[in-house]
Amino acid sequence: ELSESLKRKCSFCRHPVPTTKAEIDANTMKRMEANDPVALRLMGIQCYERGDFRGASEYLSKATGLGNADAHYHLSQMYW
Repeated sequence: ELSESLKRKCSFCRHPVPTTKAEIDANTMKRMEANDPVALRLMGIQCYERGDFRGASEYLSKATGLGNADAHYHLSQMYW
């Protein structure tokens, strides 16, 4: 029982931290559907790194509209 309480847990949902890429992607999509600005910013950065500038602009703009200052910074860097 003690070892179960010492496992790392998500600060948002208190479930165990995902260990596989598929679990991470599923959690990120779930957070994006809930309009989590941090998840939207992370997706925008991923799109930018892949060269999908239109997608990056959309995700970063949405995160900016939800008040994420880091997304605003990354969006401004796209126009630099």
